[in-house]
Amino acid sequence: MQIVTIHEAKTHLSRLIEKAARGEAFVIAKAGKPLVKVTALEAPAAGQSRRLGFLAGQISVPDDFDQMGSAEIEHLFRGQI
Repeated sequence: MQIVTIHEAKTHLSRLIEKAARGEAFVIAKAGKPLVKVTALEAPAAGQSRRLGFLAGQISVPDDFDQMGSAEIEHLFRGQI
């Protein structure tokens, strides 16, 4: 694994990022001590990510959904008087 100094990383950042994106991780060191490891992110391939609406047509929400349990909730807030 390649080790670069902070100065080298700043000078060649674009090139180093391209290498990391291709899977070639590298370490940035300061005064000879490793500080961080730079690696590519594992993002899902196109078409594999979940999107809003992926359950469309598979579930149903009742019309009174926003009122469900309102009597119990009111009882819990008001309590026994």
